[in-house]
Amino acid sequence: MTDLNKKTQKTSLFHIKYTLVYIILIPFINWSFTWAPMVELPGLAAWAFNPVTIVTGLVLVIRDFSQREIGHEVLIAMAMALFLTYVTSGGALALASGIAFLVSELIDYAVFTLTKYTLSTRVLLSSAIAAPIDTTAFLYGASFIRDAQFTIPNVVMSVGGKMVGAVIIWWLIRQKFEKHNIQKT
Repeated sequence: MTDLNKKTQKTSLFHIKYTLVYIILIPFINWSFTWAPMVELPGLAAWAFNPVTIVTGLVLVIRDFSQREIGHEVLIAMAMALFLTYVTSGGALALASGIAFLVSELIDYAVFTLTKYTLSTRVLLSSAIAAPIDTTAFLYGASFIRDAQFTIPNVVMSVGGKMVGAVIIWWLIRQKFEKHNIQKT
């Protein structure tokens, strides 16, 4: 294989699939906070939450895989996604999301760069540390755009959703590595 073919193979869209999903997922989820209805749990009217908070965990997990694909350039992907958020949902939401992601990215950077844990452990650990901080920062900022976003139910459902996603990915990674008896990195 020639050097040109190797370079083309490394930079094909297939090799940055998680990064592309990450760039699209951020503005989609942010935009959904501008219109998604609040859902009340039966018998618990005080526990109204935005249903999108449940799927926000995808972003943290996808970010972990994007960071594996492109390393620290994941910050460029985040900037692109925040620009798309600005275009689709406005500057205030982009700022709230940007602050939350910046904090989350710094935590993720520390876990993935400074620790030598297995990949599955790093995914779970970075989500466990980042999810409460990221969620609190974002929902606080989102509350300036739309009422009733920074609530205990929204924080609990968002962190819970993020951790369910992280645990599923953790389990899948462990199964894949154990099944194939591959070095966990």
